[in-house]
Amino acid sequence: MGQYAQNQNIYAIIGLLITAVGVPFLGLVAMALYDGNHKEFFQKIGKMPGFLVALFIMLLIGPFGAMPRVIAFSHSTAKMFMGDISLPLFSAISCLVIFLMTYKRSRILDILGYFLTPILLFSLVVLVVKGWLTGTPSGASGDSNVEVFFNGVWEGYNTMDLLATFFFSSVVILCLKRELHPESQNDFKKLVGMTLKASCIGATLLALVYIGISFVAARHSSYLASFPTDEMLGQLSLKMLGPYAGIIAVLAVAMACLTTAIALAAVFAEYIHEDIANTKVSYRMALVLTLISAFFMSTLNFAGIMSFLAPILTLIYPSLIVLAFVSILHKLYNFQYIKLPVFATFAITVLVDAYTHF
Repeated sequence: MGQYAQNQNIYAIIGLLITAVGVPFLGLVAMALYDGNHKEFFQKIGKMPGFLVALFIMLLIGPFGAMPRVIAFSHSTAKMFMGDISLPLFSAISCLVIFLMTYKRSRILDILGYFLTPILLFSLVVLVVKGWLTGTPSGASGDSNVEVFFNGVWEGYNTMDLLATFFFSSVVILCLKRELHPESQNDFKKLVGMTLKASCIGATLLALVYIGISFVAARHSSYLASFPTDEMLGQLSLKMLGPYAGIIAVLAVAMACLTTAIALAAVFAEYIHEDIANTKVSYRMALVLTLISAFFMSTLNFAGIMSFLAPILTLIYPSLIVLAFVSILHKLYNFQYIKLPVFATFAITVLVDAYTHF
């Protein structure tokens, strides 16, 4: 985004922060008010529609969207130090590793996260500082400020963070409940407050990362212009940090993507095992089916997966934002009209999209 926006990046980053930070935070507030119960949250639009929407979102953040996308992105990053390894081979190896890490509960993710997070954060700080000092201001993108802003909004959609928030926030809230054992209404308020405070810190750090990397990309836009989108971060790391530190940063990014895929696979397989099949399909079988689907999707490569996701995200995101907003109003002010705004937003989005394409 920064490479595209260049000296108009301030408009792009505002759009990005709205949809990649603000909107997921809105979803997290909604889930906190629903005590982390995503079933109750989605059933506000009807039992069957809520079930179908939840299933559709899980498919998107699971084997038909986010999972294969992070595998493909890992391949784009890892091939800088692994040579010209083919995407199908890399995807097969990745899926095997994911299976080995998730078919039994393991603390390996906690251990990897403990080491990877400091390496990633330190690498990003060095990359942003050095990139800002060595880069030069770029020219205009050629588009209007409004077009650049909406490009940022669209890139925020692409993060799919709102979709993930609906389910992963539930896991976090349930973990906090196990630690705090809330019994009274006052305890519940403390739980919500703690969740929101932690979320504010996380949202601030995420926003700083987006802002920093985006502006560095804008200052090095001419260098990045020759690389595909999924290789830009890796190439920028190698340029800013050098061949040795850059490789460490690139490897950390690839490993972080892989650990994300591991978490997504475990959550989706558990969802199939418990919520869809009512334990009639074993967790291990659900995991195998998840990884087979993710493997075939990942072979579309990063650009192909994004082309598949783009029209879907365009149609569903606005109505999900409205769902989060009216759900908050329902909990705080007993707002009763939930179905109408959500379905009306979806219908309007479909009509506008159809009009612009035909």
